[in-house]
Amino acid sequence: MLTDLTIKNVAIIDTLQITFKAGLTVLTGETGAGKSIIIDAVGLIMGNRASSDLIRSGEEEATVEALFDLSSLPDIKQQLSDAGFDVDDELLIKRSLSRSGRNRIFINGGMATLALLTDIAPRLINIYGQHDSQTLLKAENHLRLLDSFAGSGELRQNFATLFSRLASVRDTLAGLENAEREAARRLDLLSYQSEEIAKAALKAGEEEQLEEQRGLLANAEKLGGVSSEAFDRLYGGDGALLGQLRRISASITELSAIDHSLQETATSLDGAYLQLEDAAITLRDYASRIETDPAALQQIDDRLDQIGTMKKKYAPTVEEILAYKKGIDTELEQLEGREQNRHALEAERDNLENLLKQAGEELTKSRIEAATKLKHALEAEAHQLAMKGAVIEPTLEPLPEPRSSGFEKVEFLFSPNPGEIPRPLGRIASGGELSRLMLAIKQVLPEGDVPTLVFDEVDTGIGGATSELVGKKLKNVAARQQVLCITHLPQVAVFADQQLRVEKLVEGGRTSTRIIELDLNERTSEVARMLAGATITESALKHAAEMLAAGSKA
Repeated sequence: MLTDLTIKNVAIIDTLQITFKAGLTVLTGETGAGKSIIIDAVGLIMGNRASSDLIRSGEEEATVEALFDLSSLPDIKQQLSDAGFDVDDELLIKRSLSRSGRNRIFINGGMATLALLTDIAPRLINIYGQHDSQTLLKAENHLRLLDSFAGSGELRQNFATLFSRLASVRDTLAGLENAEREAARRLDLLSYQSEEIAKAALKAGEEEQLEEQRGLLANAEKLGGVSSEAFDRLYGGDGALLGQLRRISASITELSAIDHSLQETATSLDGAYLQLEDAAITLRDYASRIETDPAALQQIDDRLDQIGTMKKKYAPTVEEILAYKKGIDTELEQLEGREQNRHALEAERDNLENLLKQAGEELTKSRIEAATKLKHALEAEAHQLAMKGAVIEPTLEPLPEPRSSGFEKVEFLFSPNPGEIPRPLGRIASGGELSRLMLAIKQVLPEGDVPTLVFDEVDTGIGGATSELVGKKLKNVAARQQVLCITHLPQVAVFADQQLRVEKLVEGGRTSTRIIELDLNERTSEVARMLAGATITESALKHAAEMLAAGSKA
């Protein structure tokens, strides 16, 4: 609900701060005091068109701030949180207008777009009576109202679900059909690639092994020659190192028998001899195994060239080529099974079309039955609200193609007087009639998801018993939703839970507006003024007190 509204430099308003309560709040005051400006300010919060003409004369900027309680609106809290705004149970919307044209919107202190504002604001507050924000003037809302009256929410949701599924299947089928030729070309390409990679018989790690083998074969002469020469110098040739080392070791061993301190050295020399002997034997065996094999080298070169060609065509490494083949094999399975998949989709489409037809017929039947009942219920309410003879026709018109909402569109046609042809509401209903029609709808469809309703012009052209009935009906709506109402009729004002008087002042040569929350005595005086005019008599005060007492018990 709307808890606070702050207006600065809008039209004749200098600074105005209003705190609203739950229930029914009425705004009263002399004509021209600024009540309609307050409604215009609320319209700005709803995202209505902003004009620099609204900025107070002599000022460069105007601002409107509205504070809402979101404790019962988790969907809006989640939407704003998803959009990156810090949100708890309070929502502050600020809109500023500048003569330079730099108009800005803030949500909880963060910059916001007009699109976001116009999305969330109508779910927070609705204005009834002003044509530029009148829910009833939008035919797309009429279907929702009729479905709400019919209690066909589950039928509509089922239809929407089937519609969405059918649309998805149709899109998939269209994609398959459009891609049929391209799929055949791709099937040929992938088949060729898969076969070529398979024939190459690539193995992970193979390239590294081949490179190592190639290195050995390419350097076989050098490897064999060097290892043979090393063996000869160590063991096999004249003056070999091991022969010299054996003689040195024997001499030191002989000396160690005389000087025991040389025993460790003698042992080390023996160990070195044995290690070098092992190395010499290993080199001899290695040299004996080395053979030059030009044919094997050429075979390895050919294989490496083949791998290189595959890498250029498919991927930088053998492992990635194998992964690519796995991927295209999966795609090949899908492409080869496309016919089977298409047949399954076609069967699903046909089944969904039948289900959608059945669901649509059931939904249409529910709407047709409800339309007649809604017509009578709304007309009965309208006749009580000073629209005697008014005719309301909820019309159902078949659509060329179904939408997610069903097979038809709905529009309420209205005739305010007997004998006149019912026409669309926007062409024939006045602001007061629209406001009272919405009040009638709120009696017939008491459930409402918008927490705050603003009624303007609801008392236009009525009086007497009708105005009292309007007050009672507003009070009835306010038991479920916060209601703000501008009224000139005391019979409406006395039903308020909160009464605010709007006054126009002239100070220092400037006109401004102020607002005062009235206590019981002040309400009595205000209602008496509304009854008697400028001269308030004792009888007017007494009558006002009686009306307020009766209104508080309603």
